[in-house]
Amino acid sequence: MEVNEMLVQQLADLARLQFSEQEKAEIQGDLQRMITFVEKLNELDTTNVKPLIHMTADRNVLREDVVVPSITREEGLQNAPAANDQYFKVPKVIRK
Repeated sequence: MEVNEMLVQQLADLARLQFSEQEKAEIQGDLQRMITFVEKLNELDTTNVKPLIHMTADRNVLREDVVVPSITREEGLQNAPAANDQYFKVPKVIRK
């Protein structure tokens, strides 16, 4: 596949980006190198290679969910600088 100036401009338009002529030339070269690399990978024989779902055989080891005692609402609010009986009071930060 050949990367030309028209393709670079189309990609820039789709991404709503603007490039100088020098940047377009650099991007065109970068895209051409990427496509050449992918085309080179397509030459490999992968007939006996199993598809990978994960790169390693490692699995997540998750701990068991266990309910443990925690502090009460009152204990949590007792050191708050401003609170009512259920919530922390904070200054208003959103203005209309």
